[in-house]
Amino acid sequence: MLGMLVSISSSAGHADEATKSDSAKSEPSKPDAASSAKPDQPPIDAAPKTVVLEQHFTVDPVADGVLIAAGAGTAGLLELILSTGEIVPQRPGSPDNLLPFDRIATTQTIDPNALLYSNIGLYTALGFAALDPFLSASRDGWDAALVDGMMYAESLSITLAFTDLTKMAVRRPRPIAYADQASIDKAAGGTGKGLPITSTNDELSFFSGHSATSAAAAATATYLAFLRSPHTWRPWITLAVGTLLSGFISVERVRGGAHFPTDVVAGTLAGAGIGVLVPHLHRQARERPFVWVGLSPTNGDGASVTLQGIF
Repeated sequence: MLGMLVSISSSAGHADEATKSDSAKSEPSKPDAASSAKPDQPPIDAAPKTVVLEQHFTVDPVADGVLIAAGAGTAGLLELILSTGEIVPQRPGSPDNLLPFDRIATTQTIDPNALLYSNIGLYTALGFAALDPFLSASRDGWDAALVDGMMYAESLSITLAFTDLTKMAVRRPRPIAYADQASIDKAAGGTGKGLPITSTNDELSFFSGHSATSAAAAATATYLAFLRSPHTWRPWITLAVGTLLSGFISVERVRGGAHFPTDVVAGTLAGAGIGVLVPHLHRQARERPFVWVGLSPTNGDGASVTLQGIF
């Protein structure tokens, strides 16, 4: 772990010795009963004191508090709006218009327990995000717990707000909506003859909030582990468990008919990106990696880009 060394020493003892030395040269030595009775003792502050500061991250209570409140508040308001039913869902189109690897979500046999399994996985990820700052307190002190807690809260709140905004903007029908609409049309006498689906939740497929939230928690936990315990098994175990848990949640969301494969992939990428960027931007300035990007022309009309840095 990188640390900043602050040396604190007193020069008073050295100054006194220099003054006494000059006086000794200019004046004849005189017997001193007190000094002859006691042996010479070194100054108390002769040895320099060293204080080691090993905090890797820094937070701004005002800026970070505003980001957390804004993200959580925006996500909460969007959830309320989506729950009112004021946003009318669109009629799902033909499954033939889907990407080839997304069509499997509309032709598969839906597992009725898959959504429950995905919820359990999500609550497990959120539970670890709540517990990890206390584990940091036991290892690095309560200042580390406060910093880690704020970074987890910031990662998750931004992820939730970004997810809800994307869902409202895209309004992609869920795989289960295709099956529901097909059943309605069949009962009405043919494709396109039935009434369209009415549930707002049925068109909130892109992207997966479960995948994004679990990936954000896992990415933040992994980043913190690599910085706080770089030479142990902890970061690698955190990375492996977080990846497996996020993958499990994503698979179960597809198996439950709630999302297409592209929904969970996009959600995982978005959540992991936010989960890495938030702690990275909170690193101490002295620990931030230096990166140089160079652009130079080549023969003809091309150019070359070079990337160098210390990571």
